[in-house]
Amino acid sequence: MGKTVLVTGGGGFIGSHLCERLLKDGNDVICLDNFFTGSKDNIRHLLNYPNFELVRHDICFPYYAEVDAVFNLACPASPVHYQYNPVHTTKTCVMGSINMLGLAKRRKAPILQASTSEVYGDPRIHPQPESYWGNVNCIGRRSCYDEGKRCAETLFFDYHRQNNVKIKVVRIFNTYGPRMLPNDGRVVSNFIVQALQGHDITLYGNGEQTRSFCYVSDLVDGLVRMMNTPDTITGPVNLGNPAEFTIRQLAELVIEMTGSKSKIVYHPLPDDDPVMRQPDIARARELLQWEPTIQLREGLVSTIEYFKKKLEF
Repeated sequence: MGKTVLVTGGGGFIGSHLCERLLKDGNDVICLDNFFTGSKDNIRHLLNYPNFELVRHDICFPYYAEVDAVFNLACPASPVHYQYNPVHTTKTCVMGSINMLGLAKRRKAPILQASTSEVYGDPRIHPQPESYWGNVNCIGRRSCYDEGKRCAETLFFDYHRQNNVKIKVVRIFNTYGPRMLPNDGRVVSNFIVQALQGHDITLYGNGEQTRSFCYVSDLVDGLVRMMNTPDTITGPVNLGNPAEFTIRQLAELVIEMTGSKSKIVYHPLPDDDPVMRQPDIARARELLQWEPTIQLREGLVSTIEYFKKKLEF
């Protein structure tokens, strides 16, 4: 018999894939989203499932439901969106976490926090293990997200220590795949959209900064595995693909795979943009028996096809 699972941010890119997976596993799913960055198109195909429920709600306000588990994914996750209303971004991270932790406390239900590699800031340790405390600017333009997520982790562990709430904290590294927003400012979607439209591919800095790209189905599998661990495993646990690429390598690969005639152009690096980003996933391998199976070229095939349909190419 399945459980009743709440997914906040369930209409978003990762959230919608998670809802799909949880339904396939036989659970009842409540998808909670205020649709600031989420989209009904991402979950429209799930609306006919008898065990799927959609609720429009902002987790900055309390929400009450009889649930057995909570995945807290609600928060704009790209710089374009989280900087649009930075105060609300921080409120989502902090007040939203308090509200969802309160729900989990009342229900004695496990709750998973979708944290982020941004808690490491512009790291001085490479790759980044969970033991690294980070190098974060607390007053920059990215701080609403970086510090908001760091505070959310603090709240999760304090609710665990003070109230015995069953918590799970994962730190998600760059994730890509179908249902990304074309205008979200993330590097994979940016490059694919620019290449398909024949526009210049914009690289910030010299293109030598690195990222590690995890396909969304691998990431969702990690989330589910983390939720299913014993209560003694709280995290944090890094989830991401340790294969490291320079941004220029990604741009060249997207141009090749789309057959685009786009040219690469360079712009100044934004403030506080990390130079290196690569997960140390030893803890995920040990605790979850998890590691990514889909490599970048393979994942880009379906991602490019998605954007071709989305942009009607």
